[in-house]
Amino acid sequence: MIRVTGIILFMLALATHCRSQIKEGLTGVTDTSYTTASAYLRQKKDFPETRMPVVPVSKNVIEKQGIIYHRIAKRKLLVDAFYPLPGKANGTAIIIIHGGGWRSGNRAQHHDMARALAARGYSCFTPEYRLSTEAYFPAAVYDIKEAVKWVRLNAGKYRVDTSRIVIAGFSAGGQLAALVGSTANMPLLENYDIKKNISTEVHAVIDIDGTTSFVHEESSEQNNPDKVTAAAYWLGYTLSDNPVLYATASPLTYAAFSPPVLFLNSAVERMHAGRDDFIKILNARGVYNQVHTFDGSPHSFCLFEPWFTPTINLMQEFLDKVFHKNE
Repeated sequence: MIRVTGIILFMLALATHCRSQIKEGLTGVTDTSYTTASAYLRQKKDFPETRMPVVPVSKNVIEKQGIIYHRIAKRKLLVDAFYPLPGKANGTAIIIIHGGGWRSGNRAQHHDMARALAARGYSCFTPEYRLSTEAYFPAAVYDIKEAVKWVRLNAGKYRVDTSRIVIAGFSAGGQLAALVGSTANMPLLENYDIKKNISTEVHAVIDIDGTTSFVHEESSEQNNPDKVTAAAYWLGYTLSDNPVLYATASPLTYAAFSPPVLFLNSAVERMHAGRDDFIKILNARGVYNQVHTFDGSPHSFCLFEPWFTPTINLMQEFLDKVFHKNE
């Protein structure tokens, strides 16, 4: 059923567009419009309580940066690892996907989060992925699934129990986390390369203010379907030009296959598009989920205090429930 549905969606997506692809987004030049520093300066104006988090260096955490996790011809995809010393790990891996509208941001965005979680026993990984300046969807999905495979292949080295792999992400990274989490081993969104026999299954998703649907009535794309948005650069078409492609890239389409999910949200309503319907599907399946909205908070809340530490706490509480730590 999954295979058939995927093939049908893919063929429809190719068949239904009526205009040529949006080419101007493929600049090949790094987009630096969204960084932690720039987000801090913008946010500080409207939210004066915003502070950079201070994450103490832990003697129990090993940090390695710039590890090659996948190659695409001459292109090297890199990941940074933050993992506990032997005897300090709880076995759970968290792959953390950065935001930036599928176009900007980089893997360093969540180093503070990775360090904080690693100090609590988690093995954390922050991979880069191809952005819309370089490649259209589903390249980013393929890349993140390669990161999942890499974690599985290197589980022993990084103190990972392969039955406890979690994917988390913020903003565009949250959308990607929810999409990757709900399409494990699905032919439509799998990159069949030399590691084709390695599962891309994850066991929990943490979606931090990432939309679950581009086609839901709550989505910002529905309000202006002809606009060339960040999503349009990533997908290659506007919503009105190729609605089936937008549905194909929406996690809500695959909610029936999702593992447990934690939704952490800001007060920005458009970032919650499709969330409640996603939760209804999870509940109907009896799949554990939590949702927490930080009232009055900005979109980039998870990067800064006073929201950073509560975000880490909520992530840990959720994962304790999912993996039955207290049973």
